[in-house]
Amino acid sequence: MSLMEWSDELSVHIGRVDEQHKQLIGLINGLHDAMKEGKGRDVLGKTLSELVDYTATHFKTEEDLFAAHHYPDHHPHKREHDALTRQAADLKDRFMKGNLFISNETVLFLKDWLYNHILGSDKKYGPFLHAKGVA
Repeated sequence: MSLMEWSDELSVHIGRVDEQHKQLIGLINGLHDAMKEGKGRDVLGKTLSELVDYTATHFKTEEDLFAAHHYPDHHPHKREHDALTRQAADLKDRFMKGNLFISNETVLFLKDWLYNHILGSDKKYGPFLHAKGVA
């Protein structure tokens, strides 16, 4: 069983954003699976790097939509993105330097952050962007 499952509850009803959220869920599940299976540092490092890189890509997609449609909560939402980007980059850096073991707590932090971010902040922009014709 996967650590995190996609459900309609997580949908913001914007196709490309939902697909990116599914991809992020897949990457978190992949990191969790690799950790559980005792995969080597190289596999964990590669998976963590993919997660950090894809998160940046996803955040850019959202922020570009916010800017294009003048989303009023753009700046507070971007601050949340920036905070996670810093935390994720720090985790990756510490792991690559050998100062961090990827633990269940690390993966649960990422899962909880994504889940709470989608259900909290991301769900707020869905109706706004829909009213602007974004689907």
